[in-house]
Amino acid sequence: MGRERAAGCGLEAELARHSGIEIHGSSIRIVFMWRKRRYRETLGLPVTKANIKHAAQLRAAVLHDIKMGKFDYAEHFPDSKQAGNYSNTRDERLHALLARYKPLKAVDITKETESRYGIALDICTDMLGRDRLGSVLLPEDIQKLRVSLIETRATSTVNHYLATLAGFLGWCEANGYCRSGLANACTRFEMTERDPDPLTKAELDALLTKGCLHPMDRAAVTLAVYTGLRPGELGALAREDIDLIKGQIHVNRAITSRGTFKLPKTGKKRVVLLFPPALDACKELLAIEHGIEPRTITVQLTRHESIRETVTPLISPVVQARKKNVNPWFIPTSWNSKWANIQRRAKIRPRRPYQTRHTYACWCLVARGNLAFIAKQMGHKDFTMLVQVYAKWMDDESPFELQHIWAGMQKAA
Repeated sequence: MGRERAAGCGLEAELARHSGIEIHGSSIRIVFMWRKRRYRETLGLPVTKANIKHAAQLRAAVLHDIKMGKFDYAEHFPDSKQAGNYSNTRDERLHALLARYKPLKAVDITKETESRYGIALDICTDMLGRDRLGSVLLPEDIQKLRVSLIETRATSTVNHYLATLAGFLGWCEANGYCRSGLANACTRFEMTERDPDPLTKAELDALLTKGCLHPMDRAAVTLAVYTGLRPGELGALAREDIDLIKGQIHVNRAITSRGTFKLPKTGKKRVVLLFPPALDACKELLAIEHGIEPRTITVQLTRHESIRETVTPLISPVVQARKKNVNPWFIPTSWNSKWANIQRRAKIRPRRPYQTRHTYACWCLVARGNLAFIAKQMGHKDFTMLVQVYAKWMDDESPFELQHIWAGMQKAA
């Protein structure tokens, strides 16, 4: 009996020397904190002084790996039920993960896109906590982030942030830095479909006669409406892109808000055939003597490929500028300002510049233009976009479509 007491006192003394070591039943258990949670692992070892010392050494190794950010649950506790849940996760802080992810992502995107992605990721990680471990993030954290983002930002902006964050979290999941399911928690907000808001013929007339103070503005607005060019494509047009003999424009590039050049939105150049008003507008623009010499510009094709072109701006702020140092090209933001002033003077309902593109599509569809032809003119990959976005204008013609098709079938017969 005395020996048993002495042995018991010896075990208690040994346990007291080592924190985080417990006796669970007839076995030794270690206790440690990881990812803000308390874990207990029973080792299956009988309670002896030697085993208590062994457990203390094992716990010390666990704490060291946690501190170094390389703790692998399955490596230390291969028989544990928890091992399967954490067998593929490593501890890294969000700012460190982001620093590694950004250059890897940048390889596949343009510098303009890289900048936008970088801003979105920085904002999201700041709100989540840059010093937080990726492994402790929960879907709830992403859901709270969504709530915070939508309180002060437009839905389209928040959706861009969430899509960008989802890509980052997907990379973290694939590399074992965070638990699975976080990327799926980046659910985008539903957006109300906004119908195109095309100009009427009367509104276009007001824009040209009252809103435009300079021949260049009248020609530019006419060209935008009768070609369906995107604002960035309109601003990047060069005199060398116009072929008056064939009556067409070569859309070879677009200009960004930073004044850099890239391929049009779909990544392909295209040729736009000109309606008579657009052709007259081109003639008027070519007749304007703005004195700008041809400029050599760089057009970014991909992240790693670009071409050099020597071209002369077709529509330039220099023509009406009062300042000397002016960008010879209209970037989307500067065209936005001019368009807003033109609408204000014309006293029509304000619209975004992109509505001139919608105007072109709607007018073509109401005139029963061929869908494939219109899609090609506008630079769409196919006419699916036309059907989705402009169905209202096609449906307006549906009562006459049966007779139109029947007449064609009769001719074919």
